[in-house]
Amino acid sequence: MNKTRRRVMKQAITLATAGSMGFPILSRAAAPTVINYGGSPWLGHYSAYIAMKTGIMSRHGIDLRWQSFATSSSRMAAVMAGNVDIAGTGVVSALALMASGAKQFQLIATPNNYGRSEGVLVRDSIKTIADLKGKKVGVTYASSAHVLLLDVFGQYGINPDKDLSLINLPSSELLTAYKSNQVDAVAAWTPTFDRIRALPNTRLLFDDTAFSLYKSYKMSPGPDVLLTRTNFGKENPSAVKGFVQAIFEANAFMTQKPEEAAKILLELSSLSLEEQVAVIKQTEWLTLADQKTLMENPGNFVVSLQKLSEMLFKLKQIDFVPQVRQWVNTTYL
Repeated sequence: MNKTRRRVMKQAITLATAGSMGFPILSRAAAPTVINYGGSPWLGHYSAYIAMKTGIMSRHGIDLRWQSFATSSSRMAAVMAGNVDIAGTGVVSALALMASGAKQFQLIATPNNYGRSEGVLVRDSIKTIADLKGKKVGVTYASSAHVLLLDVFGQYGINPDKDLSLINLPSSELLTAYKSNQVDAVAAWTPTFDRIRALPNTRLLFDDTAFSLYKSYKMSPGPDVLLTRTNFGKENPSAVKGFVQAIFEANAFMTQKPEEAAKILLELSSLSLEEQVAVIKQTEWLTLADQKTLMENPGNFVVSLQKLSEMLFKLKQIDFVPQVRQWVNTTYL
């Protein structure tokens, strides 16, 4: 037996012995799972962006590919078409699809709780909600800001069809419309909310803390949810679990190191560093442990989502009240 053959046999025996003793035998690492993610500059997507940029997603075997959408409805359309695998979204658009009976997606988690990053901004001359009568208010229809307006108007006996003019504008056009005096007030969310609020002679009239369900359940008009395409989750359960774990690791990072996280997010939000830090600090970044109470039976968050769907029905934003629990899948937590 020559030296080469003896060396090969020795290596084979060594590897076999290592395996039998329980030591891992190194092999080629599995390719990461590609996840097409639907996002935007809204704070509900900070967790996914941070996890992508810091390498947290990669450590969980995920190649996250970011797709940006201006509205939740356009993002949900991409999910329904199969072009997005996992998305973060304001729940209003998801509830509208539930009301139509769509089963192509499942809610898997809620990443945060906010109340100060969305609201109605007005010129200094408008002092009260009653002062909005006769004014033009810019808002993106079928959004959480729209729901906020309708709810608060109802609380104060204001008829949006008779007492003022609601102007339907994409969120990307609200700043321009306000600066050019096309509207007297806007209902907006961050980062547009922060940019308009920083303008001279502009003040906050009310934010999400004025919402009826916020007072009762600490729920905003369009709380953030994470969802997966039903088929994608069935075919890639480990990847969805890895994604969820990465999200809450990113949340811990933002909670513990808000200034460091803010520097990463500036590219996404285009806010100033000071504004970005403020948005992070005023938001409650939920943990994986929180999800047990919020999402699992009965699930405080899911119960309040049911209340929200009932409200949307009364506000004539949906035609049917879905049983939200049917769209919740907690197996990925």
